[in-house]
Amino acid sequence: MCGRYALKGKEGRIMRQFELYEIPRLIRRFNIAPSQSVPIVRLTPEGQRECIMVRWGLLPSWAKEPKTDYSTINARAETLATKPAFRNAFRRRRCLVPASGYFEWAARPGSKTKQPYFISLREGELFAFAGLSEHWEREGTVIESCTIIVTEANDLTRPIHDRMPVILGERDYALWLSADARQVEHLQSLLKPFPSDLMQAYPVSRAVNNPRNDNETCIEPISVEA
Repeated sequence: MCGRYALKGKEGRIMRQFELYEIPRLIRRFNIAPSQSVPIVRLTPEGQRECIMVRWGLLPSWAKEPKTDYSTINARAETLATKPAFRNAFRRRRCLVPASGYFEWAARPGSKTKQPYFISLREGELFAFAGLSEHWEREGTVIESCTIIVTEANDLTRPIHDRMPVILGERDYALWLSADARQVEHLQSLLKPFPSDLMQAYPVSRAVNNPRNDNETCIEPISVEA
């Protein structure tokens, strides 16, 4: 599951890491929520990488109405090739979703409230989720949307949640974006838990529970009573 995430990388850093031909116009975000606009990196028909803003929550091209279900914010790695909402996008419209970290909520024994955690790479580096994008168009209305792929949790994140978003290594960006449909098995091999020893997780304020709170407080570590 990936229900919220943060992106605080500088535009120049994003341009270099994702090999973009234009500098994207982005703002620092600390609490990105489903249905909001998010940046993705995808290939143009000419084979160049571009960064565009899309709606988080994939809207299949065949949908009759421009409505997304909450379940389409994430796509399970195990069923991408068969689930109707995602299979065409998996074969033809893969993308990267730049991020600095994501939030997950852990159950607390004896409490009805869950504790949010911020999970990121150990050195705080910018990274990319594996994503899928989709184009929907009806009667002059165009909606570009995306989903983030999730897989089994690694040893670090499993005590917090049994699923985690797929984080791709930089060396895998080109394959994920450009591989053809005949390489489905190779693509599936990328959809695995990221190494625990390269990541960190720490508790953060419950302010992140409200998507209207979008500031650095959301990712600052706090102490949690046992």
